[in-house]
Amino acid sequence: MTTTALRASSVLLPLALLLPLAAQAKVGAEQAAQLGSTLTPFGAERQGDAGKGIPEWSGGLGQAPAGYGGPGSFHADPFAGERPLRVVDAHNMAADEASLSPGVKALLKTYPQSFRLPVYPSHRSFAAPQEIYANTRRNAEQASLAAGGNGLSDAYAGVPFPIPADGREAIWNHIARWQGRYQDEVAVTAQVTTSGSYSILRERIQMLSNYYHPQKGAGSLDNQLYYFASELLPPSRDAGRALLVHEPIDQVAEPRSAWIYNPGQRRVRRAPTLAYDTPIDGIYADDTDMYNGATDRYDWKLLGKQSLLVPYHNYAMEQPGRALDELIKPGHLNSDLTRWEMHRVWVVEATLRPGQRHVHGKRRFYLDEDSWYALMVENHDARGELWHVNLAFSKNAYEVPTITPVNIVYHDLIARSYTVIGLRNNEKAPRQFHLTPPPQSYFTPASLRRKGTQ
Repeated sequence: MTTTALRASSVLLPLALLLPLAAQAKVGAEQAAQLGSTLTPFGAERQGDAGKGIPEWSGGLGQAPAGYGGPGSFHADPFAGERPLRVVDAHNMAADEASLSPGVKALLKTYPQSFRLPVYPSHRSFAAPQEIYANTRRNAEQASLAAGGNGLSDAYAGVPFPIPADGREAIWNHIARWQGRYQDEVAVTAQVTTSGSYSILRERIQMLSNYYHPQKGAGSLDNQLYYFASELLPPSRDAGRALLVHEPIDQVAEPRSAWIYNPGQRRVRRAPTLAYDTPIDGIYADDTDMYNGATDRYDWKLLGKQSLLVPYHNYAMEQPGRALDELIKPGHLNSDLTRWEMHRVWVVEATLRPGQRHVHGKRRFYLDEDSWYALMVENHDARGELWHVNLAFSKNAYEVPTITPVNIVYHDLIARSYTVIGLRNNEKAPRQFHLTPPPQSYFTPASLRRKGTQ
């Protein structure tokens, strides 16, 4: 089997077949030329799989559907007229055995009366701006992992490794994927108990990408990936508390910097370590965005591709005005409001290195081949037992364009509780991508102090 055929395979591949790829850091011009021809500009297989119900990629969603009010408005569902092809539940799941991840099977078995998968026709809607495609093509031939694999070298403003050689390159594609240059939103996080009762945190979140800064390049990133700011809003108990984060690319060479403003003390102080398995509002620090931060505590393996049912095009979950009680149910979100489609995903497994510590001993990631977004994650405890199943219910933000999460849900199979982030149904707008970003000086401790005393 050739390297090209190996990487194009849609079947879960044994690790042994992938070992020859591990030494490869960059691809040659001939391989890179596949991007935009047999492969999409981001490295996915352009061809579909009719037997699996996966269509050919034909450029993605090129325009907004009728009824969309423009940037700043809640998204109109381009597939609103479709109905489920079938509904998978605990009683009929055997028929879809090969299309279900272990985590999804565990959720079906844990909640046999309520968790189910409404399966809809698949649409490969992902698209990105042409300059991001061009940068990805350049990265394919020039980018490499930094020493130790903990950062990026000669990568800028595109997927670093569209034709990945190993698991570490693949997870970096998720970390550095295209998701717009600036995001600004107000959203609610709910921590849901076993009974279905919940407490909420409401906050404003802003994220400015340095990696995708249009006036920079690979040599001028200064090891900064993005800048992040959040502020708790009423009715949160600690309304006014603000957080600022500077996110390095290589967090082994330069640890994440974070500052907190406490309105009671009216001062800014350095935050404790917000990395790895530090608990944060019902999840762990590196669970944010399905995975973020340093990669050094794990050995990463690229297991290949698989065709699976994954959450995709979940516009109905974000319908404005929908009461939280309609969406939040015991054990999981309301299954009737979810949408699942068949897509190909890269499967990446991370195993805790000897001598390292983390509450998750093994993790498995399912990366959308079109966008590189980790749509599903399975986290095991130190004994090897499946513990947390995380699902990113995504949609296409076609005004950017990009694939972005509606809600991310972190299920605890042992406690039978969960945390859901990104609830915007009762806000004035969804996540905003079109706003003019503030200057970089806005994301400084001095600016955080000024905002807190205003």
